[in-house]
Amino acid sequence: MQLFPAFFQMDGAQIVIFGDGVNAERKARLVAKTPAQIALVSRHMPDWAKAVEQITHVEPEQAGQALDMSRFAIIASEDETELQWAYELVRAFGVPVNVVDRKELCDFTVPSILDRGQVVAAFATGGAAPVIAKDIRAKLETLLPERIGKLAELAERWRPAVKDAISSETSRRHFWEHVLRGPVAEAVYGGDDARAEKLMDIALLRFSHEASSNDPGPVHIVGAGPGDPELLTLKAFRLIQQADIVFHDKLVSDEIMDMVRRDAERVPVGKSKGEHLVPQDGIHELMIAAAREGKRVVRLKGGDPFIFGRGGEEVEALREAGIEATVVPGISSALGCAANANLPLTHRDHAQTLTFVTGHARKGGVPDLDWQGLAKPNQTVVVFMGVGTSTIISEKLQEAGLSGDTPVAVIENGTRANETRGFGSLEALPRIIETHGIKGPALLIIGEVAGLPAEAQNKFIAEALA
Repeated sequence: MQLFPAFFQMDGAQIVIFGDGVNAERKARLVAKTPAQIALVSRHMPDWAKAVEQITHVEPEQAGQALDMSRFAIIASEDETELQWAYELVRAFGVPVNVVDRKELCDFTVPSILDRGQVVAAFATGGAAPVIAKDIRAKLETLLPERIGKLAELAERWRPAVKDAISSETSRRHFWEHVLRGPVAEAVYGGDDARAEKLMDIALLRFSHEASSNDPGPVHIVGAGPGDPELLTLKAFRLIQQADIVFHDKLVSDEIMDMVRRDAERVPVGKSKGEHLVPQDGIHELMIAAAREGKRVVRLKGGDPFIFGRGGEEVEALREAGIEATVVPGISSALGCAANANLPLTHRDHAQTLTFVTGHARKGGVPDLDWQGLAKPNQTVVVFMGVGTSTIISEKLQEAGLSGDTPVAVIENGTRANETRGFGSLEALPRIIETHGIKGPALLIIGEVAGLPAEAQNKFIAEALA
């Protein structure tokens, strides 16, 4: 982020604007929407400025006095000599300055603004493409209710009463999220302010009672999908935006973690081969403790919680502790990786059965799998966590009767920018992994369908011609 957005408090402020042309008029009219007073520095008072009550004309010789009390300054002079004189003067007074159309001279830029009274949004591109900022504003204007500013005014009036009635900061946030996104907001948007006030009264009574009861809230076990943030479900997005605390594993991508509410607590509890940051029982205890504190808890897991995600164990632990658990499915890495590689997991001509297995043995060593069953024809076998046992998997499947020529795909970091794919035969599985430097997390996809992507076919053709 090259720009840091901030808002100036304009009550009692004075703003100095240099110039009297079109640019000065535009900036002055924008500033005049606030309570600030405007000192317009120019040789004469332009006609357009006479109609703006907040504007006071200042001769250039008196500009220093005006700057001495200024919160910021805008230089809109169209004459280069006047512009440089004004710039040096503003610099001498150390006042933040915006110079129209001169990005290199600016301390700040003036964004495209969406104004809904108390609700103000600003959009900027750092001067790179102001039209984009205006287009974003125009789109949001069609989405934001016209009376959203009235809703903000209502919240401001009720804030002291809510603070007195609900002592917990977390519970207060829950209260505001409820009323500002629910019936109270709908009443305000519909123009029924009296009904909105009644609903606020009812909601405050209910929340103050719940806050004192200390009933634990639910824990949401959420699938984050394979890594591409656009594959996150809408429900998952909503829950991680509302969460007070997020327990996340290592498979959740940075892009998805960036979607977590900025002030939410983030607790890494991820596991990797040979490294368990927090034991599974410890994860259960952390979630239960957070829920009993009244926090909105999200357990964010890569892929889908119920496909080799230990989501079942976590639901059981929460249930035994008397805490409600909800589960939001995620797109399994098997589905995401296959789709990204144009690799159909089932195909009428090649695979009528699809089997998911884990290549990780609970006690180490050889995975306890039905090798004869996995070696049957016309099926696709997807192996999760199988990189470390790939040699054993290749040998066991061939011993069970599966041909060493059976196509195999190995996909690491599927759907992410650093995705790596390797194609070849079952016999060459360990070599594929070694050649591509795959360490995991990765999927092994074994079956005729693994030879269908063009990328795989090109490899087989190249090997045949070698």
